Amino acid sequence: MEIASADEMLPIEEVAGAIGVTPDEIENYGRHMAKLKLPLLQRLEGVEPGKLVLITAMTPTRSGEGKTTVSIGLSEALNRLGRSSIVVLREPSLGPMFGVKGAGTGGGRSRVVPTLDINLHFTGDLYAVAAANNLVAAVLDNHIFRGNSLLIDQNNVVWRRCLDVNDRGLRSVVTGVNAESGVARTDSFTISAASEVMAILGLATDLKDLEERLGSAVVAYNYSGEPVRVRDLNVQGAMTLLLKDAIRPNLVQTTENTPAIVHGGPFANIAHGTASIIAIQMARRLAGYAVVEAGFGSELGAEKFFNIVARSGGFDVSAGVIVASVKALRRQGGAKRSELDDQSSDRVAAGLPNLKKHVENVTAHGVPAVVALNIFGNESDDEIDLVRSLSAELDIPFAMITAYENGGEGATDLAEAVVAAVDRGSDFRHLYDTDASVEEKIRTIAGAMYGIDHVVFSKKARERIAMFESAGFADLPICMAKTPLSISNDPKVRGVPPKDMPCTIQGLKVNAGAGFLVAFTENVNLMPGLPAHPIAEDIDIGPDGDITGVR
Repeated sequence: MEIASADEMLPIEEVAGAIGVTPDEIENYGRHMAKLKLPLLQRLEGVEPGKLVLITAMTPTRSGEGKTTVSIGLSEALNRLGRSSIVVLREPSLGPMFGVKGAGTGGGRSRVVPTLDINLHFTGDLYAVAAANNLVAAVLDNHIFRGNSLLIDQNNVVWRRCLDVNDRGLRSVVTGVNAESGVARTDSFTISAASEVMAILGLATDLKDLEERLGSAVVAYNYSGEPVRVRDLNVQGAMTLLLKDAIRPNLVQTTENTPAIVHGGPFANIAHGTASIIAIQMARRLAGYAVVEAGFGSELGAEKFFNIVARSGGFDVSAGVIVASVKALRRQGGAKRSELDDQSSDRVAAGLPNLKKHVENVTAHGVPAVVALNIFGNESDDEIDLVRSLSAELDIPFAMITAYENGGEGATDLAEAVVAAVDRGSDFRHLYDTDASVEEKIRTIAGAMYGIDHVVFSKKARERIAMFESAGFADLPICMAKTPLSISNDPKVRGVPPKDMPCTIQGLKVNAGAGFLVAFTENVNLMPGLPAHPIAEDIDIGPDGDITGVR
């Protein structure tokens, strides 16, 4: 990883001043990072919001296709064109950084800086999320130990402890193993980015809303099957205190000094996968273009942005960029992992239906689409021409992007295509109405986004649906939890799944504070595991402070 020197970065006050933020409206975390204070949003309330450009992708390989790099490069390029822009990103998680994917701050000449600080402890937001989450778990177990006046069914506790490291050994644990430790029960951990506290932080609009959402979160069910909430344990105030700084968006900059707001970190295969509503609201009122990254492919991050985040925040979406790579197209066309770097026009051609489906997923929401082919350097002209030809066939703008190598200059063609798409206008719409039944909403998502008409609900899932309907949760939007490695719910299925392929819903969970129902398909783990050779094994810091192995 390249580490930007302090000489290449502007003082954060200058970055803030360039977008009209005064020194009194930031709280410095060192020389190059700051928190944006919430009264800033109140001051900007009457400002006409800028255009929102959502960055999504085709089905990625395990290492990702460079969405963050493209997002940063596009924002830099828009500024080069005189269209004021702020890039809005999620905060990186230590799980991917030390696991498979590596750092989450872009790459090459299109990164957010200070890169290492952002990837590691940043401003402490993820630790605050974990502390607030685990406070609830501790108070809940203490309540049961102290007599259980709420009659909590210890076999029906749904609140999990969390931490920000991949650790499959914590997927199933037993707590309170002796009388002095408490009441014994089976439990499990989730990664912090997949916790409901992280989702709530991302969707809250101010401190009052944050506390109300935290209080509404369901932690367990009593012996009568009724939900027990955080407010029944009376710790929503303490949780809000722990999150009082974490709710403020973080302001940093890119390698070209473009302002970047990095805030919130929900995973898109489990949660809603985008930066916080507050961060997006601020960016839209401080710049003409807010470039917002969504996690994974269009059927995950983009779908959830359109139907959960935009609905909650009242956003319109002006354009959607689908990031593609020849490597991902080769994989979708049948290449083995060891063959992903081998040029093959046949495999790219066979993978094009996957890209086409992701374009359709964006336009299904009335949003004009642009295809961005991220260039890694081992693509043949024939492979690139296949992607260009598909875009022409679909009447979708196409641009190659070399932001990794060339920064904003390498994204100028994409920026011009995005501006043209925005100028054509958007007819943004949600995929479903929230007053539809739970089953109908899930079938709509599977049919429209995955192309699967055959949805199967397990007995457990139907029981949960009935429980949620009786508890008044049926009108919430749906957050699908599934693999990011396929449009379908089966990671082995490439390209586009057959319409009659079964999509099984194994269970559901209510995130009442965040305001959505989570529907789980097969093989979805809330606590990821490490690979055979995790990136953590390659990382070191020398006595002179030189860092090696960070990707």
